[in-house]
Amino acid sequence: MTDKETIYKELLPQALSLLEGETDEVACMANLAALLHSAFGFWWTGFYRVMGGELVLGPFQGPVACIRIPYGRGVCGTAWERDETVVVPDVELFPGHIACSSESRSEIVVPVRRDGHVVAVLDIDSRELSTFDDTDRNYLEQIVQSIFA
Repeated sequence: MTDKETIYKELLPQALSLLEGETDEVACMANLAALLHSAFGFWWTGFYRVMGGELVLGPFQGPVACIRIPYGRGVCGTAWERDETVVVPDVELFPGHIACSSESRSEIVVPVRRDGHVVAVLDIDSRELSTFDDTDRNYLEQIVQSIFA
């Protein structure tokens, strides 16, 4: 088991306990972004919500970010369009990457679904190349699914 996996295994019950019974999705997103950001020290951790046919910035931790992202554009819009998690080892090599910060080097975006539709995406950026892998994908999908299902 990797150190990363140990952290995720400890975070999953913490996240569930922290958000148990809370019905305000923005509050849940805010606490989840803070929990993940502080546990891993990512460069940027946050949510974009589907609103009016585009992704709109939601709760986040880190430097200022792009406010609106069109459907199918950048890593976030692509994850929304494909309705699947997108892991990008080097954002410079991702066609159409939207550079909200020149310090972002790798990224993972996990769709948040409700009733079979993507309602938001969890976006995490790192200042290091190849930060994210299947361990991140698996645990982040579990965390998002269990909280926003």
